[in-house]
Amino acid sequence: QVQLVESGGGLVQTGGSLRLSCAATGSIFNIGAMGWYRQAPGKQRELVATITSAGLTNYADSVKGRFTISRDNAKNTVYLQMDSLKPEDTAVYYCKTSSPRVYGMDFWGKGTLVTVSS
Repeated sequence: QVQLVESGGGLVQTGGSLRLSCAATGSIFNIGAMGWYRQAPGKQRELVATITSAGLTNYADSVKGRFTISRDNAKNTVYLQMDSLKPEDTAVYYCKTSSPRVYGMDFWGKGTLVTVSS
């Protein structure tokens, strides 16, 4: 099992910045690609950004150029730097990792709330 704990959420004004962190503990052999997802009220959960163990990244079009995902493999931690925040970025942000050993085995954090005021 892998436990993921997100931190760094909060209230910020439009145009501001936040940095989210997600620390993974437990069975480190099941820590593979990591990613951030978000779910706004009344909407489905959507992908924000992902990063492989080798550092390859992928972003949703809506956050390209504003958000940056990174990871510290030594600390089993993934980060999401969010700049130029917009009210539509308001959501609960979740961290996920997928096991490189077992296909379809995913682990999720409990989420951290980001609120962007207009």
